[in-house]
Amino acid sequence: MRMAEVSRRTFETDIQVRFCLDGSGDFKGGTGIGFFDHMLEAFARHGFFDLEVKCKGDLEVDGHHTVEDLGLCIGEALDRALGDRSGIARFGEAYAPMDEALARAVVDISGRPLLVWEV
Repeated sequence: MRMAEVSRRTFETDIQVRFCLDGSGDFKGGTGIGFFDHMLEAFARHGFFDLEVKCKGDLEVDGHHTVEDLGLCIGEALDRALGDRSGIARFGEAYAPMDEALARAVVDISGRPLLVWEV
């Protein structure tokens, strides 16, 4: 089974992530940030993988440390779960119509991090 566990502790956050690529779309846990938790649940459900998150962040400051550090943990867990990547295409893309929006996602698992966000 392709899965990984990642932990990260900083002055602002304490996070544990369990990520299983060969899951069923189950999300457990949360961040304390309602909309972010909703998006994580949708991410797992539509990706057909299991994601478990235990997260404590300095939400009294704001949510950005939690979101940033959890993103790092999920990315690291995905990288570890992919293993040697044999039989996996390096990149892929998809469109998804949701509500009144059309979303496009393009993913490249080359190991060079980059985020482009166009709203």
